[in-house]
Amino acid sequence: MRALRLIFLLVTGVWIFAGCASAPPNSLAHHDASKWTNEINAFASVDATNPPPRGCVVFTGSSYIRRWATLAEDFPGMRAVNRGFGGCQLADVYAYADRMVIPYAPREVVLYAGGNDINAGKAPAVVFGDFVALMKKLRAALPQTKLVFISCPPSPKRWSQTEKIKMANALIADYCKSHEITFVNTFPLMLGEDGLPRADIYVEDRLHMNATGYAIWRNAVAPTLIP
Repeated sequence: MRALRLIFLLVTGVWIFAGCASAPPNSLAHHDASKWTNEINAFASVDATNPPPRGCVVFTGSSYIRRWATLAEDFPGMRAVNRGFGGCQLADVYAYADRMVIPYAPREVVLYAGGNDINAGKAPAVVFGDFVALMKKLRAALPQTKLVFISCPPSPKRWSQTEKIKMANALIADYCKSHEITFVNTFPLMLGEDGLPRADIYVEDRLHMNATGYAIWRNAVAPTLIP
């Protein structure tokens, strides 16, 4: 853990020293997003006959988003559109944003991804780099759209990765502060008084959330949504 903290301080120091002028390292050049082609094509098929309304709120990212089946009820009147695809990483969202986010001209994009990146062995600095690349892509294409990022969550199954998750969250949160991106820090809300993930908010796999967990996310995200 001490070594990881030193890496975090080094990455943060380099980023600040460079004045954010140079892009942090990312995995985009060698990341293969082709495994998601069928899922993205399925979204396109739905869009062909029932396209999302312009000015909607797009929720996108990995399984925590895909499994959020109550978006419409949780955010009534917000025209919430679910474009989550389970198991994806930030680089996958980057690869397909041109097909499942940008064309909708949303008034707001709510994103969660990053945990699968850490689980796949990517360093927090690389996860951060992929996040920055995605935010720059969305900002360039959608300059008037509000961008919201939900922090990487803790989970009993991946508790051994917690220090890396905290580092990725810290880097992302710091970037959001200076780039007009809303960072929703759900991480502490998902912990019990003992500092461990609350057992009552996860399903049997000890990774994904149940309705109680999604209620926490709903209450945290709701204040960020544009009426």
